Amino acid sequence: MLVRLLYASRAIQAVNAEFVDSVLAQSRAHNPAHGITGILCWSEDVFMQVLEGGRGPVNELYGHIVRDRRHRDVVLLSYEEITERRFSGWTMGQVNLAKINPSMLLKHSERPVLDPYAVTGGASMALLQDLIATASIIGRPC
Repeated sequence: MLVRLLYASRAIQAVNAEFVDSVLAQSRAHNPAHGITGILCWSEDVFMQVLEGGRGPVNELYGHIVRDRRHRDVVLLSYEEITERRFSGWTMGQVNLAKINPSMLLKHSERPVLDPYAVTGGASMALLQDLIATASIIGRPC
């Protein structure tokens, strides 16, 4: 059974390209063997990530993320059983929202910043769908 999990978290340290690259490298090394795909969005210290795959592997990975000391304020935004993946093209795609037109963010929230804590999980997922539609997701495909 496939599931899709969307969560938000804050980094405990300053986020820079090197930090994000290390997170992505770890994801890309771990996820394919466990059938997990998804995307990671970040802006300043806020992360929003979608994980898709089998229920067991996704739940196990989320549990690891909750316990990971690099994160704080981990919040589950959405969890659903699915019949097909939306993010199957990425072992872990990425979006740096600092490089996105602010109007894309305003479409789904009150302010032109990534703040998944202030919007519904549905609004966050809609933002991710728009990012896919506008080819804003970068990273190595599966």
